[in-house]
Amino acid sequence: MSPPSSPLDRLQNGPILSTLLRLSLPNVLAMVMTVAVGIAETYYVGHLGTAPLAAMALVFPFAMLSGMLSAGAMGGGVSSAISRALGAADLPRANQLALHALLIGTVAGVVYSALFLALGPMLYRLLGGTGTVLDEAARYSAVLFSGALLVWLSNTLASVLRGTGNMRVPSVGIFATAILQIVLGGLFGLGAGPIPAMGMPGIAIGHIIATGAGVVYFAWFLWAGKSRLSLRLRALHVQRTMLHDILRVGAVAMISPLQSVLTVLIFTGLIARLGTEALAGYGIGQRLEFLLIPISFGIGVASVPMVGMAIGAGKVTRARRVAWTAAALSALNLAAIGLWVSVAPTQWAGLFTSDAAVLQLACQYLVTAGPAFAFFGMGLTLYFASQGSGKVLGPVIAGTLRLALVAGVGSWLATQGHGADAYFWLVAAAMVLYGLSTVALVRMTPWARA
Repeated sequence: MSPPSSPLDRLQNGPILSTLLRLSLPNVLAMVMTVAVGIAETYYVGHLGTAPLAAMALVFPFAMLSGMLSAGAMGGGVSSAISRALGAADLPRANQLALHALLIGTVAGVVYSALFLALGPMLYRLLGGTGTVLDEAARYSAVLFSGALLVWLSNTLASVLRGTGNMRVPSVGIFATAILQIVLGGLFGLGAGPIPAMGMPGIAIGHIIATGAGVVYFAWFLWAGKSRLSLRLRALHVQRTMLHDILRVGAVAMISPLQSVLTVLIFTGLIARLGTEALAGYGIGQRLEFLLIPISFGIGVASVPMVGMAIGAGKVTRARRVAWTAAALSALNLAAIGLWVSVAPTQWAGLFTSDAAVLQLACQYLVTAGPAFAFFGMGLTLYFASQGSGKVLGPVIAGTLRLALVAGVGSWLATQGHGADAYFWLVAAAMVLYGLSTVALVRMTPWARA
């Protein structure tokens, strides 16, 4: 049994709020850097013109989906399984789960890359991309998704570490990777000195190199024996029960980011019909919406090992208290961001464009959707906390309700010929529905040790 002062014991028995804040802080700092990457890359693309901005709006949801699936969904399943094994004091099982997670991440990364290399241009065409916008999207996509395996490996290894309660090392790796990505993206995208400007493919090359460096760092840490786990590839014995323990949470959780991206794709397809300026303006606002995910992620993934270890030890009441505390913290953070962009939308939108029409539409989106950000953050953090419990169906159902609202009302708005402002109000309504329904469904779902 761990001594009372051990890190593992503090995760299982320490004060909830202070422990959650301590675990969340490095995650949030690292996620702030991923937000900085998003700002920098959109800034670079904005300098390339309106057509590249519109092209990024077509590709960006699928790029974010890769991270959401590998880090937020399957990564949550990995962290949940490992933390529950450690909570039950079963270290050999935790070691095997980590190896099985790496196997899952490798297969998924190869499949994701092949899928978007083959079908990417067709998807962008279906979303309304034509002419120069479609060409730019296809060029960017071809380079970006050739590195999908590295994204999956990096996020899988980071999730293994988070499952042990180690938030510092994944955060350091993400922070350093983000800085490298910002530097290389600008260098290859816009050019400098003897390096020619490669445009959007150059920005994608910077992303691939930086992600590869992150994989090397996480792999070195785990294989050097610096973690609670001992990873040795030769020790892998593929077992159906191990795969099931990860996939029963991770596979179900993958439905949620798919719903989120499909929701955005519906909006993108509808707004693309209003013209390039409307699509570019929406793309700037949409960029911020996607960048809210890393902030909620930073708090949410900190709750996963705390919830998982509590469930593994049979402490269901503590697990629920962790979940509600994390949801409240996330809602407060995103409410502050929503207030900022509602009061001063040009401070965000003005970073990326000087086109008056595009700027007006982007600001309109931010003023309308900003007040609903808190509900989005609350629902998303409960989604992560539910992964720790092994019961993630409630948040998935909430995502289904959000998607149904968007598809149904969005189709009606299209038939009525409404402008962009109506779609922006629908974005806000969908966020509120998602947050409130997630709260209700998590409250109704019984949590118990498996």
